[in-house]
Amino acid sequence: MENSGGITASLQGRYASALYELAAENKAVAAVESDLAALGQAVAASTDLAALIRNPRLTRDGAQAAMTNLGAHLKLSPLTMQFLGVLAHNRRLAALPQMVTAFAGIAAASRGELNATVTSAHPLSTDQISAIAAKLKAREGKDVKLTATVDPEILGGLVVRIGSTQIDSSIRTRLNTLANAMKG
Repeated sequence: MENSGGITASLQGRYASALYELAAENKAVAAVESDLAALGQAVAASTDLAALIRNPRLTRDGAQAAMTNLGAHLKLSPLTMQFLGVLAHNRRLAALPQMVTAFAGIAAASRGELNATVTSAHPLSTDQISAIAAKLKAREGKDVKLTATVDPEILGGLVVRIGSTQIDSSIRTRLNTLANAMKG
């Protein structure tokens, strides 16, 4: 299977690619993608869970038990549960966030979509997100799935990341550029 951007070159990409192939065979791509999105959100929202998956002292049995409990709590599909079991057994849970991202990229590429992240200083409205998605679709020629994030440190403007391309129109970057120009 061809994956754009060399996703399968990394360890996380190989795991994500293998999971995608299994999910495609079982016609469960949407379910697994939803499960992984929920897992990614859980890891991002919980510092305890993030610390747990990165804990090198956690035994394989302890990691598998923790993932079984987490999967039951999140009502994950059997394929996703098996995947978490393999990660726990192989001591690869620390790479779970990157695997979630890689899987989303592979799934989007197979649907002919692009994933993009838009960072703003303040939350964007649904209309603003739709307008940005329309502009990106016109620019890229593909449907764009946007993820909006908020980072007050950019002060204003937007930072858009599509794959390895970043469009930075933030006020912070403009101020830094001006400061560097004034230094000489």
